[in-house]
Amino acid sequence: MTMRPIRIIGDPVLRTSCEPVTSFDTELRDLVTDLMDTLLGAPGRAGVAAPQIGISAQVFVYDADGHRGHLINPTLELSTEQQDDDEGCLSIPGLHFPTPRARHATAHGFDQHGEPLTITGSDFLARALQHETDHLAGRLYVDTLRGETRRRALRDIRAGRLATPDR
Repeated sequence: MTMRPIRIIGDPVLRTSCEPVTSFDTELRDLVTDLMDTLLGAPGRAGVAAPQIGISAQVFVYDADGHRGHLINPTLELSTEQQDDDEGCLSIPGLHFPTPRARHATAHGFDQHGEPLTITGSDFLARALQHETDHLAGRLYVDTLRGETRRRALRDIRAGRLATPDR
């Protein structure tokens, strides 16, 4: 089992758009395995994206609502119906804020062997798909916050109110 350290807000890799995957090879399969090992070893997790472990590649893994898997080079189709539940992030440990997201999402991409893959989810799974896809574009969930919630989140981050990672 290879658990990789999670990059924390302030690390530039979290704010950089990732490169699309072009080689579906052993190196990619090793990355998917490392991401899943990292996810399963992390507390309070729903997904981990490659930039969270310092890799600029459009790859993430997820474990939400009884669905576990990975997706490479994802694109999203989102419903207009919204949800506004609390959201957190391993890269912003210890903070959770109500975050607006589409209630339903369909993600298209590829598996680790280059085969087309579609994942459709609602509620928590839809939230996880959106959250992890945002990571691949250099966005964090706090970027979607508005008004007083955004101000509170940014104050907490600036004040260093992040939880200390276990590793």
